[in-house]
Amino acid sequence: MKSLDDYSEIVGDEVLSSLYRKARPLSGKHILHINSTYQGGGVAEILGSMVVLTNDLGIDVGWRIMHGTPDFFAITKKFHNALQGGGINLTEIKKRLYIRANEDFSVFTHIDHDCVIIHDPQPLPLIKYYTKKQPWIWRCHVDLSHSNSALWDFLKKFILRYDMMVISSEKYRREDLPVEQRIIHPAIDPLSPKNMEISEGVISKYLKKFGIPTDKPLITQISRFDRWKDPEGVVQVFKLVKKEVDCRLVLCGSMAADDPEGWTIFEKVERRANDLIESKDVILITSENSILVNALQTASSVVIQKSTREGFGLTVSEALWKGTPVVVSNIGGIPLQIGDGENGFLVEANDKKGFAQRIVQLLKDPKLAEEMGKKGKEMVREKFLITRLVSDYLDLLNHLIK
Repeated sequence: MKSLDDYSEIVGDEVLSSLYRKARPLSGKHILHINSTYQGGGVAEILGSMVVLTNDLGIDVGWRIMHGTPDFFAITKKFHNALQGGGINLTEIKKRLYIRANEDFSVFTHIDHDCVIIHDPQPLPLIKYYTKKQPWIWRCHVDLSHSNSALWDFLKKFILRYDMMVISSEKYRREDLPVEQRIIHPAIDPLSPKNMEISEGVISKYLKKFGIPTDKPLITQISRFDRWKDPEGVVQVFKLVKKEVDCRLVLCGSMAADDPEGWTIFEKVERRANDLIESKDVILITSENSILVNALQTASSVVIQKSTREGFGLTVSEALWKGTPVVVSNIGGIPLQIGDGENGFLVEANDKKGFAQRIVQLLKDPKLAEEMGKKGKEMVREKFLITRLVSDYLDLLNHLIK
């Protein structure tokens, strides 16, 4: 089991001392996180580390996973898409099934904690089924800047019951919501299997295990097979890059339990890249394997993130932590992690030629790539490690729990 002591060489004693000091008033308090999946996606990864570390600080922190039927997760996936600007046919039956799943789950989940933190839309209505005796926080991890108005109005009725909404960027602040709103940027765990330092031997072993040759430069995108991650667009960009530099593309993403659209998107990508898959110039991977992701992000010449919507995009910080240069969309929370031309390149999400040009530039200029990678790692050390996230949550809890 990890402890804060393990992070001292990475973040320094001053950071750890500050965490212990902030945690003292919360000693013995009982905090509960609830989300909808235990693996796949950034939320589960964050909670997996943060719950352990806050318990190490002497705070009793628990984590529960919401139960749901396939119909429920199909509906909440539509909600997820619509919150980020997609269309939705918001029928009464969708609303009833959504609310009913939360009501049913409340029977299994007894809450007598000092604070409750609800993550994303899936468990949002739970608050309606309890006698509220403590602060409740809604932590929304998605991009709310283009939300479908009908869905937002429906969900807002539940959000109004909360003491606070936490978002990832100032862009997502809602002027029509009379609930306190606080910005907390996500972060990565530098000691998790996905981000810890691994040897060349381990990298080689995992790339070989998953059939990834290293005879030419690798370009990689790590993300779910999700329409907002634009994997089909990534293939189109790769075709432009390959005209200039012989290289290989790897698209690697897990299939999360709360994302029923994943295989549909995967099959579209397969059709788009059919000939390139047969020649092994494009490799698609759906394995949930953190060491593989680590190996890919470390071994790749360039990591890209061509999202058209992105709440934050932790895969960007993950790549930067390995010293790998990135070419990423100028969208959502991604620009919070990138100084364009300093520690990476920002490109407009739909500018395929722009993406290709920047990737080719990095492939042809290894010195520039190395410099950007070094700057990227130091930026992540300063701003986007899990210890900073724990500190932000301690500030939040001290503010709300009297």
